[in-house]
Amino acid sequence: MTLQDFINKYDYLGSIVLLEGKRHVAEADKEKLKKLGKLLASSTKYISFRSGNADGADFHFVSGVAEIDKDKVSVIVPYTKHRNKFNYAGTTINLEEINLKSELKLVNESKINKKMSKLIEMYVEGDINKNSINAAYILRDTAKVLGTSEFPPASFGIFYDDLSNPMKGGTGHTMKVCVNNNVPFVNQATWFDWL
Repeated sequence: MTLQDFINKYDYLGSIVLLEGKRHVAEADKEKLKKLGKLLASSTKYISFRSGNADGADFHFVSGVAEIDKDKVSVIVPYTKHRNKFNYAGTTINLEEINLKSELKLVNESKINKKMSKLIEMYVEGDINKNSINAAYILRDTAKVLGTSEFPPASFGIFYDDLSNPMKGGTGHTMKVCVNNNVPFVNQATWFDWL
């Protein structure tokens, strides 16, 4: 897929594109992520971008978009004040304000992360402690893809992954949710060629 192919297919009213990836970003790649954010924000008219406000790839992608138009990007945060001073998005959605008990698809899809399944159940039931708070990150990652009754699902995903050990951790979980729900995505093996 070329950049023009991507724009032709996804630059439509209501399109939401994920921009996210690993916390560890190679020093040589940091500017590429920011450059892609700027390029996408300046080359598209209708796309809204969504991220998780994590350190690393999320931060660099979003800072690039925000330089052009911060209102084109929203972040979903796992709890109030999550990395507030590094939040450059026009809109912030707080997972704590979502009634997770009424979002069964979101909760069930989050449980594909088997290691977190019990913690997810605890968190949804309101048993929030130093362990179950980790479930908020997985629920947030799932919500970015699926949306909720309050905000729509993603249309496409652009990821920065560890290509030597792909689809692991939170980024891997998000990519697996995309696969399970037919949300197409690319990683830097594709989008580096767009720059």
